[in-house]
Amino acid sequence: MPDQEQDQRVAVVTGATSGIGLAVARLLATRNHKVFIGARDADNVAATVKELTAEGLEVDGAPLDVRSDESVQAWIRSAVDRFGAVDVVVNNAGRSGGGVTADIDAELWQDVIDTNLNSVFRVTKAALNTGGLRAKSRGRIINIASTAGKQGVVLGAPYSASKHGVVGFTKALGNELAPTGITVNAVCPGYVETPMAQRVRQGYAAAYDATEEQILEKFRAKIPLGRYSTPEEVAGLVGYLASDVAASITSQALNVCGGLGNF
Repeated sequence: MPDQEQDQRVAVVTGATSGIGLAVARLLATRNHKVFIGARDADNVAATVKELTAEGLEVDGAPLDVRSDESVQAWIRSAVDRFGAVDVVVNNAGRSGGGVTADIDAELWQDVIDTNLNSVFRVTKAALNTGGLRAKSRGRIINIASTAGKQGVVLGAPYSASKHGVVGFTKALGNELAPTGITVNAVCPGYVETPMAQRVRQGYAAAYDATEEQILEKFRAKIPLGRYSTPEEVAGLVGYLASDVAASITSQALNVCGGLGNF
């Protein structure tokens, strides 16, 4: 059971029912945070809240569509009503998406940008205002970007563009908020074993007329460490950035990628 002290902080985590988001929610909850989670599927949110609560963690949540201003505002209000003003924001919700760029539907492009990039602005603004974060002298905004936000990914133009945008937003807002005591950083995973990673491998297998196992081996060969990172390893950096000793780190985009990207 975590220490239930009065200085317990409130964290909100988007896309928190699987993969990196779930690992982040669990870790923050074990480190003296009250955690409010969101994801599109109400049943998955309820099941995740039940799972984490059963572990003795202080977690609640509500359905959230990060593409909707109304949904985001309602979700942040619910978080404040349940736990109080927001101290930590983790923008994790995202989707994959790509293909041959000349053949990409405009709808796909717009949805990837809206889900991965516009959502970060939307949730951050709501947390600063409705969530009360901007009135505080200490806060953390942590955006889950990608190594694809620092380099181009073949057949992944929408995804890569969206994550480059997240990195740029992070650096600009970090500099803007630096005098306030609120830090803003991006965590850039490389290949991480999550449900989304499996869908990405399926897409590349279809594009290259290969098996998923062949794609997996091709990806592993790019990674100096020789393996995918785990969601828990990514969450570890998020947990550090959320801590008091990370107060001088802001406007950064930090990799968790097994050496995949030296940039």
